[in-house]
Amino acid sequence: MADPILSIQGLTVNYNGIQAVKGLSFHVEQGEMVCLIGCNGAGKTSTLKALAGLLPFNAHMALFKGALDLRQLPAHRHLPNGMALVPEGRGIFTRMTVQENLELGAYPRLQRGHHKNEIKLDLDQMLGTFPRLKERLKQSAGTLSGGEQQMLAMARALMGRPDMLLLDEPSMGLAPLMVEKIFEVIQQVHRQGITVLLVEQNAHIALQIANRAYVMDSGLIDFEGKASELIHDGRIRETYLGL
Repeated sequence: MADPILSIQGLTVNYNGIQAVKGLSFHVEQGEMVCLIGCNGAGKTSTLKALAGLLPFNAHMALFKGALDLRQLPAHRHLPNGMALVPEGRGIFTRMTVQENLELGAYPRLQRGHHKNEIKLDLDQMLGTFPRLKERLKQSAGTLSGGEQQMLAMARALMGRPDMLLLDEPSMGLAPLMVEKIFEVIQQVHRQGITVLLVEQNAHIALQIANRAYVMDSGLIDFEGKASELIHDGRIRETYLGL
């Protein structure tokens, strides 16, 4: 059996003087979609930021693709090595155009010698996946709606051709119809073979599309298992799904 694409043991994260994550252990298999769910303050976002190199952390083991030690990998080396983060709040460059944001996502590939024609083909593919962005290609990114900005953040990350996509609260602040569209795109991306680690406040929709799930509370994992089983678990339904 192949090694998991992500193996984490004993992850701890201190944030603003608070221990946000308290010894987390989990794994993600190649090609899976795994979600981290839990209430506000559970440590979900801190976990993703640590994995992406944006927060210092300690861990007994933090391996990506079986060999890369995330404890030693600086943030700017994550995307060239196949891991991309779509942060909470999207993090797009509002004064740049949609096209410039997308091209910036491919910049690490250009540094590694990928040809501009190859980048152009990927840009065309992204505009096929996100047709709203094609209509707004020359617009300033700051003029887009919240849902369109989320699409842009995802498309920009995918321009780096990651093996694994970290998604932090992609539905935050979006209207229900746009949330539905965003999760359709997430499923489409996953079907293309990209591994997805999803942090999502909307536990119900996350459990509907994920393969497996970890339920976090106060920096620890309370429950884990197949998403299709957890969505019917009485404790999960009452505490996290409001049912």
